[in-house]
Amino acid sequence: MFSHMMVGSNDLEKSKAFYDALFAAVGAEPGFIDPKGRVRYVHKGATFLVTKPIDGEPACVANGSTIGFEMDSPEQGEAWHAAGLAAGGTAIEDPPGVRDMGAVKLWLAYLRDPDGHKLCALHRVA
Repeated sequence: MFSHMMVGSNDLEKSKAFYDALFAAVGAEPGFIDPKGRVRYVHKGATFLVTKPIDGEPACVANGSTIGFEMDSPEQGEAWHAAGLAAGGTAIEDPPGVRDMGAVKLWLAYLRDPDGHKLCALHRVA
């Protein structure tokens, strides 16, 4: 259903450093600057972009939005979370761990990126 995800940033260098570290923790290559000046990441068939807003206005955070990234294991999620914190992210919500949703158990970890976007690492527990 989804083809890509894009977030706005007011500081592309800071965002690139953050997302390079975050995605390196899950085996992705560093982002590259595309012809339109956006930072682009491609990993496991998914595309994630960071850009300055086209309208020239400051980037802002969508209240109520969360961008979720699927993890191969809780250990990969822990590495993702630690890398994000070390690269300037902020821990939010409950600490990383399993959430019992009744019929489903999910391992979750949450961060805010340097621009305030809410990110989630998710692993479905068998």
